[in-house]
Amino acid sequence: MNKENFFKQIGQFKKSAAGKVPRVKTSEYLLRDIIALLFPIFSRKEEFSPEKELEKIEKRTHEILQNISFSNEDAENISEKFINTFEKIYHILINDAQAIFEGDPAAETIEEVIVAYPGFYAILIHRIAHELYLLQVPVLPRLFSEYAHKKTGIDIHPGARIGEYFCIDHGTGIVIGETTEIGDHVKIYQGVTLGALSVSKEKAGTKRHPDIGHHVTIYSGSTILGGKTHIGHHSVIGGNVWLTQSVDPHTVVLNKSEVYLKNNQSASEEMLHYII
Repeated sequence: MNKENFFKQIGQFKKSAAGKVPRVKTSEYLLRDIIALLFPIFSRKEEFSPEKELEKIEKRTHEILQNISFSNEDAENISEKFINTFEKIYHILINDAQAIFEGDPAAETIEEVIVAYPGFYAILIHRIAHELYLLQVPVLPRLFSEYAHKKTGIDIHPGARIGEYFCIDHGTGIVIGETTEIGDHVKIYQGVTLGALSVSKEKAGTKRHPDIGHHVTIYSGSTILGGKTHIGHHSVIGGNVWLTQSVDPHTVVLNKSEVYLKNNQSASEEMLHYII
């Protein structure tokens, strides 16, 4: 191992990243502060002052933006615009929590949904990251979404446009791509992918992911691909469906499967279930 050359390469990467990429830990601190401001039950502090927390968030946002090469004026302007979205984000999130509560018989209160449901936590972080994405802040929104991915197993690109009353049930393994557009009152179960037909770099900047209409339910394990794929409103996509074409409103799409049962009365053997 050539230590001198190795250390030189590390130093070059550090230098090239400076002014482009926020520090990961600093970004996580900012995100957790925003979450605690919106829902103080997540705060670790015994005494919580929204005024002081908001001031700290604005200052930290400004510092991060300056560190990734925004001018002082631009950093101040973007920070102010970002802060001004918090009230809107909060009200949308309350509607999301209500949708999850109404869609899950096991949920006893909205408060339980907010503090204990990974689906809500992923949506919460997405709503925050999306506002930064709209303000054209580089990298930071993606760090936020990857924090949610790490914590919940739910991968939502900050560019995805998601309507109100969004419900993620269970959630693990969900992937929602950058140019996905989701309407209001949509419910998605675990293992769903809203993805692209091609991952070619040439497709960057184009519409690659599907549109999901209002009041659509997508059950576990389903994959919907393509920028020209539109799922009409009030449709139901069954479990384990692979879909690359549009469907009309009020459509039910099912993956046909057959179950074979072999009933052996012998005491030494149990009933065998074969699922094809």
